[in-house]
Amino acid sequence: MKKLGRLFENNRRWAEGVRAQDAEFFAKLSRQQAPDYLWIGCADSRVPATEICGLRPGEMFVHRNVANLVVHSDFNCLSVLQYAVEVLQVEHVIVCGHYGCGGVRAAMESKPHGLIDNWLRHIKDVYDWHREELDAIADPDARADRLCELNVQSQILNLGATTIVQDAWRRGQPLTIHGWIYGLGDGQLKDLDLCISDDEALPAVYRMRSSSGV
Repeated sequence: MKKLGRLFENNRRWAEGVRAQDAEFFAKLSRQQAPDYLWIGCADSRVPATEICGLRPGEMFVHRNVANLVVHSDFNCLSVLQYAVEVLQVEHVIVCGHYGCGGVRAAMESKPHGLIDNWLRHIKDVYDWHREELDAIADPDARADRLCELNVQSQILNLGATTIVQDAWRRGQPLTIHGWIYGLGDGQLKDLDLCISDDEALPAVYRMRSSSGV
């Protein structure tokens, strides 16, 4: 059985390089993790969260799925979110999409793709909500890029509407949600100016208040 020796050799060199910079790095890391950030991003192999943010192991908690979706029935994503917010006490949750997203492009097509079509339905919904704007964009690449941005916007609202985030805000816990997008062609992150720190930024129907109104 082949054991992908090249990857183990890469790992050995990487670990040695880290120890050369900080001999106690792994010992300290093994005792605790205290990241300030939760990253919810796309599973695309070209968008490695910690690398493009210039962070080291232990500095960012990460959840990835096809097209960076936050779906209220996805207990995988919600479990990561709850652990990050309630246990790790992260102060920032970043939803980061990327231009040229294959999941977004597939959602724009009419042909079947198999099981994943059930997941892509969420992106199709976003397209339908913004159909007038998107259909007015003649260039298909520009249209797809705009849908990537609108998809991030939708996930920010989904994230803010979760019980996990709203419970944190009611507790007075500092927690800010950010919407970003990454350019595969230039390696640059772009802030989509979708930053929210309380439920006032959400449509009223999504705001959950206690019986006292707080």
